[in-house]
Amino acid sequence: MQRLYDFLRRHPTWVDGSWATVLLGLSLASGQVDQEGMGTDRPLLILPVVLLLCLVVALRRRMPEKMLVLAAVVGVAQLVLNVYTTPANFAMLLIVYTVAAVGARWASRLALIGGLCAAPLAQIRWPATESGLLGDIAVAVFQTVPFALAWVLGDSMRTRRAYFAQLEERAARLEKEREAQAKVAVAAERARIARELHDVVAHNVSVMVVQADGAAYVLDAAPDQAKKALETISSTGRQALAEMRRLLGVLRTGEHQEGGEYVPQPDVQQIEELVEQCRGSGLPVDFKIEGTPRPLPSGVELTAYRIVQEALTNTRKHGGPNAGASVRLVYFDDGLGLLVEDDGKGAPHELYEEGGADGQGHGLIGMRERVGMVGGTLDAGPRPGGGFRISALLPLKPAH
Repeated sequence: MQRLYDFLRRHPTWVDGSWATVLLGLSLASGQVDQEGMGTDRPLLILPVVLLLCLVVALRRRMPEKMLVLAAVVGVAQLVLNVYTTPANFAMLLIVYTVAAVGARWASRLALIGGLCAAPLAQIRWPATESGLLGDIAVAVFQTVPFALAWVLGDSMRTRRAYFAQLEERAARLEKEREAQAKVAVAAERARIARELHDVVAHNVSVMVVQADGAAYVLDAAPDQAKKALETISSTGRQALAEMRRLLGVLRTGEHQEGGEYVPQPDVQQIEELVEQCRGSGLPVDFKIEGTPRPLPSGVELTAYRIVQEALTNTRKHGGPNAGASVRLVYFDDGLGLLVEDDGKGAPHELYEEGGADGQGHGLIGMRERVGMVGGTLDAGPRPGGGFRISALLPLKPAH
């Protein structure tokens, strides 16, 4: 049954043609040629009328407006030529419904007017012989009701189709909006990963370069110190590779890595390891914690770690050969305070903004973006007497 229903929906003209054939057979078998008032020449007029009305039924869904006009012309011709109604006139009900459901608005209005006028005009043209005036009016009203119902049913079907089309259009629009939001989220995540990669590469490669230069300088005079520098380079490189694998693994969209190991995001506790790494690379760093350490939101901890990492990297790049730095973490009741200072000769503020002398990094711009993401504040600038100072306040809850 479902296959038959699908076939009928795919071939509406065949269905309408079948009904037109049935209607033609009923009209020819109705015996109208023998009715009173129909002379022997009437079959020549009845047959074209029946055929045209059956054509209206067969093509009503392919050309609703044209078939409505044809049905109206045939109806007027019946009135003028005194061709009595036949079962084929049922086509007028069908075309009124069809035009109201799928036709143009002007055609729908014309179908309503024609349907309301058809029965009264037919009653005037062929009045009942014994019913009287009131009887004729009652019959006309009774015959008008099907036309009105056909138009109302067709118009309600038009409204229903328009409603479902609107729902489908809205669903498609929402789907596109969800796809656009997903793309924006992916782009934002990739931008975040790009910042993470910058921080990892800038810090670790800077440490490796400093250690490599130191190892080359003392290779002959102090082999033990050179060996220690090479070990630092090796451990720093492994750490950088581990973080880069984790970040680049996120970029592999569509791939599901089962059993893969991902390094956790850096947190505040790892700042001490970062400071020790900087001390091992030759940068003196004074590190202090004030207040009572406690767990913080992961976004705040990652932001704090990256700010200290970027600040110490800038100190190594721009602070000069004898620069020293200090890092302060202050736990407040409602947030975390950071203070990173160096006493080096310093560099132009623009280099700190760019994150490097080549202008390819993020520097203070990236710091401000990170701090803004957690609702904090950042203050950065040269210190009186030389050096650079970075101060940040990271609240536990983002500001609204």
